[in-house]
Amino acid sequence: MVTASALVHRTFLRRLVGAAMLDPATFEEIEADRTATRQAIAVVLLSSVSAGLGAQGFGARGLVTVLFFSAVALMAWAAWSLVTYEIGVRILPDTNTRADVGELLRTIGFATAPGILRIFALVPGLGVAVFVISAVWMLAAMIVAVRQALDFTSTRRAVAVCGLGWLFAIGFAVLFGVFFGPRVY
Repeated sequence: MVTASALVHRTFLRRLVGAAMLDPATFEEIEADRTATRQAIAVVLLSSVSAGLGAQGFGARGLVTVLFFSAVALMAWAAWSLVTYEIGVRILPDTNTRADVGELLRTIGFATAPGILRIFALVPGLGVAVFVISAVWMLAAMIVAVRQALDFTSTRRAVAVCGLGWLFAIGFAVLFGVFFGPRVY
């Protein structure tokens, strides 16, 4: 007999893999399941902590560095999410766009699944490649998530919405890091 806890665990892992594999059906399922909000938060937190741990591969060490980069990753995701919502719902909506904040946050929360791989930036010589690949992969996942959550009929519209939000989030993270971050060698 499968316990409820085991079923939730399996569902979470299946959704995590489905999101990383850019599966539209997984994002539709997440969008519709209001109970998936905690799971989406867990994915965002895992991705953010992985960024913090992986940032040590760039030479900065210690708990303060991990916490700082984890916080920046989390804030960049929040900024990206809010900008994406505003652009996708208010500025560039499709005729079919019907979404609430929860639907979008759940799907784009799971879109950060590839960011969990940023922990591998700890491996000497892989830091930049891991961060670049995971960033592009998260952008691709975000495009699928936004297309599904905002019911866009065009992937091109999702690319425009996510691209604008992504640029804003990267700019935010870089500026925040330059002004408040620890020295990275």
